[in-house]
Amino acid sequence: MSDAPAPRTALLDNGLKILIQEIHTAPLASVWCWYKVGSRDEAAGYSGLSHWVEHMNFKGTTNIPREKVKGIIEEFGGSWNGYTWIDETTYLETATRDALDRMLFIEAERMANGLYEPAECESERSVIISELEGGENDPDQLLEMEVNAAAFKAHPYGHPTIGWRSDLQRMTRDDLYGYYRRHYVPNNATLVVVGDVDSADVIRRATRHFGTIPPGTLPARALSVEPAQIGERRVKVEKEGTTAYLKLAYHAPAATDDAFFPLLVIDAVLTGAKGLNLWSSFHTPPPQRSARLYRALVEGRLASSVSGGLLPTADPYLYTLSITAREGTALEAVESVAMAEIDRVAQEGITAEELDKARSQLRARLVFENDSVTNIAHQLGFFETVASVDLYLGVGDRIRQVTRDQVAEVAASVLRPTNRTVGWFQPATMGQ
Repeated sequence: MSDAPAPRTALLDNGLKILIQEIHTAPLASVWCWYKVGSRDEAAGYSGLSHWVEHMNFKGTTNIPREKVKGIIEEFGGSWNGYTWIDETTYLETATRDALDRMLFIEAERMANGLYEPAECESERSVIISELEGGENDPDQLLEMEVNAAAFKAHPYGHPTIGWRSDLQRMTRDDLYGYYRRHYVPNNATLVVVGDVDSADVIRRATRHFGTIPPGTLPARALSVEPAQIGERRVKVEKEGTTAYLKLAYHAPAATDDAFFPLLVIDAVLTGAKGLNLWSSFHTPPPQRSARLYRALVEGRLASSVSGGLLPTADPYLYTLSITAREGTALEAVESVAMAEIDRVAQEGITAEELDKARSQLRARLVFENDSVTNIAHQLGFFETVASVDLYLGVGDRIRQVTRDQVAEVAASVLRPTNRTVGWFQPATMGQ
């Protein structure tokens, strides 16, 4: 947020960027290593490669046996994790400040010395395909996958981060290792350290651990630009289940676009204010009492839940509304009421009171997202990877500056019928 101090920045000779935020309220430190590689970087036939590589980077390195990776952090009472999404892959450790050197050691090893043993690659293939099958058996996840694929014709944002089954079955250990070596280089990474640390000491330690890792020649990141959608698209999935789901996905602006923050306000008015932290925002339910779609659908007893999803991305992605129908309620009725509320915002904008409430609630959520060194470190690295850390530092001001005229203009542009993909999950047991 704009009232947070800017982190100290350093750049090693090999291109590794380091962001450091000193916070001395507790003897903790959080280390995140971010890579500008995600499912958007996967060529046709190689979907799921980024995510699979992320899994392999927990399977041991030259100097850390697989069974020791967890123990190094857990002996300090800390936590560790990682994830892959469309624009990024990241790894983290949070522990007492005494573990700082060990956390940096782990991330330097992960960057330079992954093993990719053939047997481990094969074992993980089964794990990931099982994970894919789990998603396919979840109606909400399955519908989202189908809607995203229908919404994108050209940009690789349309394929799922976990990958398509045929690609996962075909890829080899050499495919994985080659991708790792191309993308896991210091000049494609940002190291973030937040907590009870001394910035100069962090830079010295990071230089010792990472400074000898050579930079790489980065693959070109030229991607197809998604053509403007010229008509509504519809997806209907019929499968065994007990609950019906509706998704409405609208092509949405990238994080750096002037329209992004007005759309964030629109989502707050429609479904309740959420933050911008992919790591933690969705763990806490948004305030929905006055949200338009909540009142119309949940209080109107047509739906059991309503949610909206808009996250910062490097390229234009999607604003997705997800609605769970109440048992016995036809999706036609749910869609009709939802469309009426959305069209009203597109045609009339929002009230001054709604704007003030949305801005206040969004800024409050941003404060809540800074409740730990782990969350702060995530936000610094996430925004630096998809846009810039400066955008993150200015988020509070950008929200405060949103006007009703901007909201009206963005609503009319984004919430058009021709800009949306409609998805239905219809349980086969309902006989439709």
